[in-house]
Amino acid sequence: MHSFRYLWILVVTLLAIHSAAAVAGDRPNILFAFADDWGKYASAYAALEKTPGPNTALQTPAFDRVAREGALFTQAYVTAPSCTPCRSSLLSGQYFWRTGRGAILQGAQWDPRIPSFPLLLHDAGYHIGQTYKVWVPGTPADAPYGEKKYEYESAGRNFNQFSQEVTRAVKNGASLDAAKQRLYDEVIANFQSFIDAREDDKPFCYWFGPTNVHRKWIKGSGKRLWNLDPDALKGNMPKFLPDTHTVREDLVDYFGEVMAFDAALELLMKKLEEMGELDNTLIVVSGDHGAPGFPRGKTNLYDFGTAVPLAVRWPKGGVTGGRVIDDFINLMDLAPTFCEAGGVTPPAVMTGRSIVDILKSGKSGIVSPDREWVITGRERHVAKARDNNLPYPQRALRTREYLYIRNFKPDRWPEGNPYNITNDETPSEEELTENTFATLADMDASPTKAWLVQNRTSVPELYDLAFGKRPEEELYDLKNDPDQIHNIAADPAYTNALQSLSSQLMAELRRTGDPRVTGDGTTYDKPPFAGE
Repeated sequence: MHSFRYLWILVVTLLAIHSAAAVAGDRPNILFAFADDWGKYASAYAALEKTPGPNTALQTPAFDRVAREGALFTQAYVTAPSCTPCRSSLLSGQYFWRTGRGAILQGAQWDPRIPSFPLLLHDAGYHIGQTYKVWVPGTPADAPYGEKKYEYESAGRNFNQFSQEVTRAVKNGASLDAAKQRLYDEVIANFQSFIDAREDDKPFCYWFGPTNVHRKWIKGSGKRLWNLDPDALKGNMPKFLPDTHTVREDLVDYFGEVMAFDAALELLMKKLEEMGELDNTLIVVSGDHGAPGFPRGKTNLYDFGTAVPLAVRWPKGGVTGGRVIDDFINLMDLAPTFCEAGGVTPPAVMTGRSIVDILKSGKSGIVSPDREWVITGRERHVAKARDNNLPYPQRALRTREYLYIRNFKPDRWPEGNPYNITNDETPSEEELTENTFATLADMDASPTKAWLVQNRTSVPELYDLAFGKRPEEELYDLKNDPDQIHNIAADPAYTNALQSLSSQLMAELRRTGDPRVTGDGTTYDKPPFAGE
């Protein structure tokens, strides 16, 4: 009897080992291509728009291929339109207000008690690594999971300054193609060093995170490097942007950096194809918030600041191609998605929800009827940009019909104090283009910022939309106002909608323990979140 029992235990154990091995063998590689400051601009979206817009001005063939052979998401948003809180949320699968000092730009510290998807995958047998910009839990470098330990940049980091490097090389006599190729070679060499470090048969998770889409880039580079015509955008600009040559040129320069990122993505996919691992690689492509140096973009809760591109390809995982998905996705949903795809049970503490079921559903349109909204928020971007280093606290609820924003401190300047701006003295165009801290320092320096400040008296409405103080509540009817410029919060016809959205937003903030609405609500107004 005892021998039979031991034999049975042995059989069960062997079956479990075999099953685990099969699961491990079936687990996908993961390529997460994540561009700094890339908002929802890609040529794949142009065909979905009812009227021509800025997406007609750029070409993103690699992103479009991922979308065509997989799933394209139309309603993807970040939890915060600033890099560090967005990335802390993405890594942890939680709202940024649940990641403590992990959500602070400048002085960030990761709480080791907060699980993060790369380390969960590592502990489950994945080979993990990153190139360029990633907020990695476990910094400093000598920590058990230090940033440098998983960094693969043996060929350098010059791709991060794409237009600067290419322009310099061309001035020194290189052809345009050769100058670009040198940076493309860097991308592949870094990826190859990551692959070379992989132990046989281990699935990998690789985060490709260049910063070239982040300012600053070279003025006029969109035309010179990518043959993008600024004036082709005339008449197709969002209503909150001045439709001038200066701003159009600034936007296509931004698009040129997006196209450089896309070219690198194409090379990574080609490499995977050569390795015979493309179809068993879960490829996810997105960006960490909206455009920098433009009004209502980065550091703002309007769609221009929080909506991002998202496309997913994974044929071997059952993700059929040619689908356009309209479910609301928050990028914190990617952490549990990566965990589930990698055979790891997402920790219960994650407030994000895996989208694996949506990906494998084979459906288009609205797949999960309960994904009808997202919540976004902001506290602090650059501390010294603000009076007394105090944040600009706001939260927003985005539904299909409305965008509702709660500004908790309407007495503060949303984009920083407009110091140095008077009728008699204004920073020069060069200062406003080069030095973010010349004034209004929560908006990156740019030609667009310079134009708005210097033309503030001739376009007071656009200037106020960009930099003026805002009321405690904002409400936008998206059907009638897709550019979100007419605040109807005080309109009696929308009282019921306003109250309902406000109640829904505050309930979710309380449920998830947002310090801005729990306790006395002053957590973010004190060190280490402010006053440093």
